[in-house]
Amino acid sequence: MTEIVLEQRIAAPPSTVYRYLTESDRWKLWQGADAKLDPRPGGIFSMIMGNGMNARGQFVELVPHERVVFTWGWIDQPGIPPGSTTVEVVLSATDDGTLLVLTHRSIPDEESAMQQMGWLHYLPRLAIVAAGGSPEPDTGPG
Repeated sequence: MTEIVLEQRIAAPPSTVYRYLTESDRWKLWQGADAKLDPRPGGIFSMIMGNGMNARGQFVELVPHERVVFTWGWIDQPGIPPGSTTVEVVLSATDDGTLLVLTHRSIPDEESAMQQMGWLHYLPRLAIVAAGGSPEPDTGPG
């Protein structure tokens, strides 16, 4: 199993970034064509990518403006079934905004490159929208 750890600096306070991780309408501005989020422990996490792939899991832990943990997997991708991996996002205030640290755990080794490529594509898009910008139309990772 693989663990991916990525950092993203965002020119917005943690309170703003947190909303893009917990509100359906804001999530789909940076990742996915649709999102249904119920941000409470045990609440649903469901997101449909532009290519039709559906990620699904549930929220595990939420600490407002500091931390979001949810399970992750694909409805239509057998390599990572729904809820089989865990994504932890930690937000820390900095002088110029937020340092976001994303840790994606328990990824099957053969799926890790694809997951890393996806997060490397989408975290900069999150940084753009949270700072008040508009990213280019999403063509997906890679």
